[in-house]
Order: sequence, then C-alpha cells, then structure tokens
Amino acid sequence: MNKNYDPLIPDRDVAEFLQFMEGIFQCCRERMQDQSERFDLPDAELRCLLQFDGERYLTAKTLAYRLNVAKSRVTKLVSSLIRRGLLVSLPDPADSRVKLLSLTPKGGRLLRDISIFRFKMHRAVLEQFSAGQRVALLDSLSLLSRHMKSAKDMVE
Repeated sequence: MNKNYDPLIPDRDVAEFLQFMEGIFQCCRERMQDQSERFDLPDAELRCLLQFDGERYLTAKTLAYRLNVAKSRVTKLVSSLIRRGLLVSLPDPADSRVKLLSLTPKGGRLLRDISIFRFKMHRAVLEQFSAGQRVALLDSLSLLSRHMKSAKDMVE
C-alpha cells in the first residue's frame, strides 16, 4: 500500500480523475493521428521526427530511449525517414561505430511546419480560456505534471 494513501479521497474522485486523464490521452492520440495525416507521415515517424526539435544530432540509441521502443524499431523508422529525405546518417568523428542522425534541410523545414502547426493548435485551445483561467490552468498542469512524475516512485 502507498505510504501516502489518503483515505479521505473518495473513490469517485479517483475514478473521475482517471476518466479525465484517459479522455485527455485519447484526445492527444487523435491529435497526433490528425497531424500524421496532415503531414503525410505515419505516427511513429512523426514522433521520431519531433525528437529532433532543438537537436543537432541524435543517435539511434537515444531515439530508442526517448521513444521507448527497441533499437531495431528505431532503425526501421530512421531508414524510412532517410528514404523520405528528412534525415541523414553521418559517422561520429569521435567513434566510427556510432552513426549520428541529423535533419536534412527538407526535414528541418517539415519539422518547423509541424512545430508551427502544433503551436497554433495549442494557442487555439488556450484562447478558449480567460486570462485568469489560463493562469490557473497552467499552474494546475504544472502541479499535475510534477505529481505524476513523483507518483510512479510512491506506488508500490
């Protein structure tokens, strides 16, 4: 049992929270599917491409860790993105056994377009809230994020 278990939290509150979280997660999956269709990229390739935001180079090992998939799956994703002209594989000057993956100019443009679209989409959501509601929402989401990260260590 969780040492921080609070018996004063009604089960219905936990069930409602679970339902909200599942609904939000489903909405996010649907948004990713919409983005995949809009940018003509399978979901996994889109998620892989998004990992390069703000990165000059990544390795297959890093991508596998970030995407939580096997390195063999990353190899297939990367191969497809290379065939599409979105990524390039370069030898690591420090270790010739390692391949560095980088966006091509075409991949950079596509990632920028995706990022702009995602920014506009999130702006459209926030525009539905008043300024005070936005502050409260962002504070609550920050708090939720922190507690979700720490909860995995507390549940036995």
